[in-house]
Amino acid sequence: MDKKRYISVIASRLGHHEWQVENTIRLIDDGATIPFISRYRKEITGSLDEVQIGHIKDEYEKLVELDKRREAIIKSIEVQEMMTPQLLEKINNTVTMAELEDIYLPFRPKRKTRASVARERGLEPLARLIFDQQEKDPGLSAEEFLSDEIEDIESALQGARDIIAEWINEDEQARKRIRKLFEKDAVITSRVVKGKDVEGAKFRDYFDWNELLKKCPSHRLLAMRRGEDEGYLKLSVTPDNDKAIELLEDLFLKSRSESARQIGLAIKDSWKRLLSSSMETEFRNRSKETADDEAIKVFSENLRQLLLAAPLGEKSVLAIDPGFRSGCKVVCLDKQGNLVHNETIFPHPPQNETAISVRKISSLADAYKIEAIAIGNGTASRETEDFIKWIKFDNEIQVFVVNESGASIYSASKTAREEFPDYDVTVRGAVSIGRRLMDPLSELVKIDPKSIGVGQYQHDVDQGKLHTTLDEVVMSSVNAVGVEVNTASKHLLTYVSGLGSQLASNIVEFRAENGPFISRKELLKVKLMGEKAFEQCAGFLRIRNAENPLDSSAVHPESYHIVERMAGDMGITLADLLAEEKNREKIILERYIEGNRGLPTLRDIMDELKKPGRDPRSKIREFSFADVRSIEDLSEGMVVPGIVTNITKFGAFVDIGVKQDGLVHISNMSDRFVSDPNDIVKLHQHIKVKITGVDLERKRIQLSLRDVK
Repeated sequence: MDKKRYISVIASRLGHHEWQVENTIRLIDDGATIPFISRYRKEITGSLDEVQIGHIKDEYEKLVELDKRREAIIKSIEVQEMMTPQLLEKINNTVTMAELEDIYLPFRPKRKTRASVARERGLEPLARLIFDQQEKDPGLSAEEFLSDEIEDIESALQGARDIIAEWINEDEQARKRIRKLFEKDAVITSRVVKGKDVEGAKFRDYFDWNELLKKCPSHRLLAMRRGEDEGYLKLSVTPDNDKAIELLEDLFLKSRSESARQIGLAIKDSWKRLLSSSMETEFRNRSKETADDEAIKVFSENLRQLLLAAPLGEKSVLAIDPGFRSGCKVVCLDKQGNLVHNETIFPHPPQNETAISVRKISSLADAYKIEAIAIGNGTASRETEDFIKWIKFDNEIQVFVVNESGASIYSASKTAREEFPDYDVTVRGAVSIGRRLMDPLSELVKIDPKSIGVGQYQHDVDQGKLHTTLDEVVMSSVNAVGVEVNTASKHLLTYVSGLGSQLASNIVEFRAENGPFISRKELLKVKLMGEKAFEQCAGFLRIRNAENPLDSSAVHPESYHIVERMAGDMGITLADLLAEEKNREKIILERYIEGNRGLPTLRDIMDELKKPGRDPRSKIREFSFADVRSIEDLSEGMVVPGIVTNITKFGAFVDIGVKQDGLVHISNMSDRFVSDPNDIVKLHQHIKVKITGVDLERKRIQLSLRDVK
């Protein structure tokens, strides 16, 4: 398939103009990143957003993969000397992998089968005779095929049926009909493995379960597959057998002769032994892929919200990793997140050194001019929060509980060891908690996204696809916010459009040797920083207090001359243009259209001039739980505040301060129908929920957003 055909197919599938697809593919082939294309090449793509560009990229890669498979199939058939012009045309016109594999199936090299054994015994002519349905007495014809290997008529007929069964299985029309039947009527059935009732109790909801495969939600499918993988459940995917056989009979039976009866037997055998199992495998794989995509989409959206969570900003922070017996690890961080002090306090049982701990915290708050306190949300979190809020500080200090998922992973990582070679994992974990409060994005990029705890069956999905997608989410989030090049870590710089690990390291090394960058142009002095990489990254890198004020904005250097013309035409400086809105209101954008810089880009520039370099994330807010400490303190009907900690396709989990998150099922999110929980809540959102059920034995809490005042 040539590229023009790619473009036509993708445009048709996604509902875009062919020129949009063509230009997007060209930019991708030229090495442009999705964030760069969506932000700085709007005129070329027709203002496609990141999601749309990502879909074009995915479809393009699928078609390239399809072509690779097409070439391999053509080569295989040509080697067998079985290619015809008609067959080649059919192969070249195929646009799905399933159809391509159906065409290839009769030519695929096979291991020894019942049909191949029958062919070796010379029974294919008999099979042809029967399949044509002209032979009134196939038994009489079968006598001609008796031999030392074929001792009787039934053996000959059985061999012929084996060949016919394989033909039926490999028939394109038969597979299309059965595929449609699976799409419409296939049922997924789950049964407990005999003797595994007790051991597999966590899967008991699926011990006797069945539903239409097309209606099975991704989380349920992945749960059942996990139960199967762990040996507790047995799954099957199949439509009604009688319907399948009727479809095949309608396709292949053309008479009521004895030959037709033989074909009828072959149809049943083909369905039971060949077609049903191959289609079940196809639809199990297809449904798994769909479920994976859904789960990855949920994880991606959660991760994006987590990465773009409100930052506290540059403030002096005291961070606490709470604990009981081992104490609470305390660290003090300066406004740039540097570690300036660490120690351990023991305000809780069994030591109960409350008075000593109060004096230490008060002293540290004064000594390091602490403006905010971050407390990890793990063991002893509520107790530590109560302890801190009980202290009377000289100055107002904000107190935040911070989600510490993945902090332990970070603290034992190579990255943490490189940052803090002289400190143990407890100190590193507390530093991570504090830095998450100051800037979640900068800190979380150091952790494998799978360890952050906002996914849905993330360990069960295609790990390659998950890794690629989450990397794209991190890159998108980093570039949406922008990166201060003079303070960013290597790990954060790695995700900037066009950089990657090596260039990120080179930027940090250049910074260490030559001091802070004073302009974006200076980035071109960095080792391996070519014009292409500079083009891709420059607009996303910020240089605070640079001589050119545009260097701290999202305006790309390639457009500086336009802004300079605007200021020059008005007889004012760039600084005046940025400072005075009344100056910007006088600008007539149409006068500055040139080449690929049209109104979409000019409007983006004007929006940026209103707020150059401003962080697009929201402002952080303090939060307080209700006076409940454990699940035993809850009762139905209570309304309590909570924080959304995870969002899935079936609802949202909410921390209400009792060490066990509750679930707001999607059916309890609103009085109206809700198809996506993200339409109602966002990660880390502060909400009020009503307790609708408490299961002490299973430690489950049911919550509702309905009728909450």
